[in-house]
Amino acid sequence: MTLSVAIRHRYPGLSLDVGFDAPEGVTALIGRSGAGKTTVAHVIAGLMRPDSARVTCGGVVLADTGAGTWLSPQARRIGYVFQDARLFPHLSVRQNLLFGARRRGRLRDAEQELPVVCDMLGIAGLLSRRPGALSGGERQRVAIGRALLSGPTMLVLDEPLAALDPARKTEILPHLERLRDEARLPILYVSHAMEEVARLATTVVALDGGRVVAQGAAADVLSDPGAVPALDPGTAGAVIEAVVRAQEADGLTRLAGAGGTLWLPRIAAEPGARVRLRIEAQDVMVSLERPVGLSALNLIAAEIVSIHPGHGPGALLRLRAGDAVLLARITQRSVAALGLAPGSRVHAVIKSLAVASGNIGTAR
Repeated sequence: MTLSVAIRHRYPGLSLDVGFDAPEGVTALIGRSGAGKTTVAHVIAGLMRPDSARVTCGGVVLADTGAGTWLSPQARRIGYVFQDARLFPHLSVRQNLLFGARRRGRLRDAEQELPVVCDMLGIAGLLSRRPGALSGGERQRVAIGRALLSGPTMLVLDEPLAALDPARKTEILPHLERLRDEARLPILYVSHAMEEVARLATTVVALDGGRVVAQGAAADVLSDPGAVPALDPGTAGAVIEAVVRAQEADGLTRLAGAGGTLWLPRIAAEPGARVRLRIEAQDVMVSLERPVGLSALNLIAAEIVSIHPGHGPGALLRLRAGDAVLLARITQRSVAALGLAPGSRVHAVIKSLAVASGNIGTAR
């Protein structure tokens, strides 16, 4: 089921002109604050009427202002999850979960689906509690479950983890990965947090100043230096997939990926499992020769694809290593001193401890 979006709207100080097609899976809408992400989500859900819009999902026209078509939010059957869970404090978790289904006349179906959704989101043991007795991560999982049980054609998750502390984010991300893999619904995920996007997204649409500056497969966009202006440059990084080969006795996990062997602190995955890694550009160094006498374990042969000077003293290198793409942030002085250019053969150096656990997730 494909989501197709074309929206124009003028604000004081911002002219929004956004168009993209999102295939099945998780489409992450990314960009800095004020780029227009939430406006796009609200228009898709029918919560805001812009100057001009055409939105279709699975071939069904949700909005076409030129033709006078504007379905109500209820008629669009979109499950919307906000930054705050917005649960009813006087209802139990079970009653909250079934609330949307009751309003849409599908209570019997939702009651049959309830065990599956609760298992997927890890909330089966919470059904009798009230929202006030839940953690922030638990409340968000209940909000997502309520949206799922309402029988939506798609989900919109609008900065669902923005209000959570790092511990709660760590708690909920594996459940969102499972949702991505099992729900079989198109999901629009609005966020500016790269660790979330890198772990969850199959497609990325990057906004900057109300315009789409990059769109495509997550691994391609997140390793595209052209998309960096839509983000905090300090968060630039590439996404690669790897296969767990062994759990070593010294606490490291050996993986195959990025054209070679990778060593990371213990990953909770069995040999043969596919994982997704986000490697930040600031954690990658380059060397013309294979280094010796280094403590870093990950030495990866690569070729420079392109070099992108920044506005300051830095430069962003795009590297190809096997079938993977990496980014490396170094100084322009180093680029000149090493004589680096597109086509140069180098070795990428990555410390094993540089890849934080929050940047490691399951592959779809």
